[in-house]
Amino acid sequence: MMLTIPREFVFVAVVFGVVLGLGVLSLRAQQMPGMEHGAPAQPGAQGGSGEHATPGGWKFRWPKGDPTKGREVFVKLECYSCHEVKGETFPAPSEQGKVGPELSAMGPMHEPEYFAEAIINPNAVIEQGKGYSAPDGSSKMPSFNDSVTVQEVVDLVAFLRGLKPPGKRPPSGSGAVGSPGGHEQH
Repeated sequence: MMLTIPREFVFVAVVFGVVLGLGVLSLRAQQMPGMEHGAPAQPGAQGGSGEHATPGGWKFRWPKGDPTKGREVFVKLECYSCHEVKGETFPAPSEQGKVGPELSAMGPMHEPEYFAEAIINPNAVIEQGKGYSAPDGSSKMPSFNDSVTVQEVVDLVAFLRGLKPPGKRPPSGSGAVGSPGGHEQH
């Protein structure tokens, strides 16, 4: 008898592990004022007990990524086949393929964690009535979790956060699909 683990379970376990791991790394790298490494949690801590409680005021901090590498991930995953990015020279999505929002003005509109969740868990937030959902109500955006590393997601988020409408960005390099596109300074 062969044991089969549902893909959804594996996905949830991997995402939980990644988020938990990033949270631990973030906490260790950016200790809160007044917290010494290895010190017990302060009164008012959330959850847990004693030295294992989450420190009060703790918040997950998304790591800074490399927007140039993030653009490469955008190309690798062919995100442009469903998402238009005005001001970029990606191949235009076909009318059939354009199932996601245009992204050029999204950077300043959302926190990095919002973009990360949209990439890691496309079904978390689906804007209704815009054609982004499949007939069963799930997101039309596929999961790329088996195709990307955590660092690639961090870099892709940095690229998306650096996007600005065409009139508000520097000219974009050579214009080839694989070129950095002028996002090195964002």
